[in-house]
Amino acid sequence: MEYKNILFAIEDGIATITFNRPKALNAMNSETMSELRDAVLKCRDDESVKVIILTGSGDKAFVAGADISQMQAMEPREALLFMELGHDTLRLLETASTPSIAAVNGFALGGGTEISIACDMRFASETARFGQPEILIGLIPGWGGTQRLARLIGMGRAKELVLSGELITASRAYEIGLVNRIYPADTLMEETKKFAAKLAGMPPFAVKMAKHSMNFGYDLALDNANRLEVECCAQCFSTRDQKEGMKAFLEKRKPLYTGR
Repeated sequence: MEYKNILFAIEDGIATITFNRPKALNAMNSETMSELRDAVLKCRDDESVKVIILTGSGDKAFVAGADISQMQAMEPREALLFMELGHDTLRLLETASTPSIAAVNGFALGGGTEISIACDMRFASETARFGQPEILIGLIPGWGGTQRLARLIGMGRAKELVLSGELITASRAYEIGLVNRIYPADTLMEETKKFAAKLAGMPPFAVKMAKHSMNFGYDLALDNANRLEVECCAQCFSTRDQKEGMKAFLEKRKPLYTGR
């Protein structure tokens, strides 16, 4: 697929997906969401990609929400297809074995917050703003905001954001557990890439099993979730990286992981 609304690059095992509609504050239309889906699939199927970073072009917005100019004329059937495309794409991102980081460099509103919370982690600039303002235009979040947000920050805080439509600062987002780390705007990408490089050096199968166990164990009864963890952990013993990791530990040296 030829990309018109995103930039996609892979360097040193790190894939960077940049939403690139700065004049529209990187708002998401169906074309942009389809491009994101294609890029996520490429990352999923490329063993050289160890980490995915999502960010926005310019210094004003990560993603300022869905593109209202496209949505305004939608009938319910069209809206359903648009929401389903978003859910399908974000679920692919969320469940991919590759860790993902949202580098939120400005407004992450509505769909922007929803994209960020489908990532494994959120690093924000000090100028970032988060919110689910859909209620202010007669809608509700449609890409997971009523579901993932409550699971991440708790039902009470999620309802506060969804029902009021209010925006919150990066520091408030950090206080309530929505954001993992905050950096000055001019160092956000540098610090995000530094952390991504650390993740890229981890044994990939163990990373995959850790994500799988947490993603799919979260909603299970505890006994079933613990059983899933046991089985995922046991599978790690089939890899050369596990043998190398333990050997290096005992020999007091840095492990040399090969991805096997």
